[in-house]
Amino acid sequence: MSEDRPLKDGAPPAEPQSYEAAAARLEEIIKRLDSGDASLNETLELVSEGKALIELCARQLAEVSGALQELQLDELVSRLEREASA
Repeated sequence: MSEDRPLKDGAPPAEPQSYEAAAARLEEIIKRLDSGDASLNETLELVSEGKALIELCARQLAEVSGALQELQLDELVSRLEREASA
């Protein structure tokens, strides 16, 4: 969606599947809001969409963080097992 077009029929666009796509869309939203050209209705829609995108990004970052913590724990267990058997 172009940054200078309002949402069609008030329907939110499909949720981006990747963190990168969500972050790029957030940048578009911020530029549009900063332009001062958005109507009140469009501003409300953009803010709502932006909030959903921020929540999506936060969930994805939390998932990555959890996976990294598990990986670090697995590495720690492996290292401790190696040290114990040495």
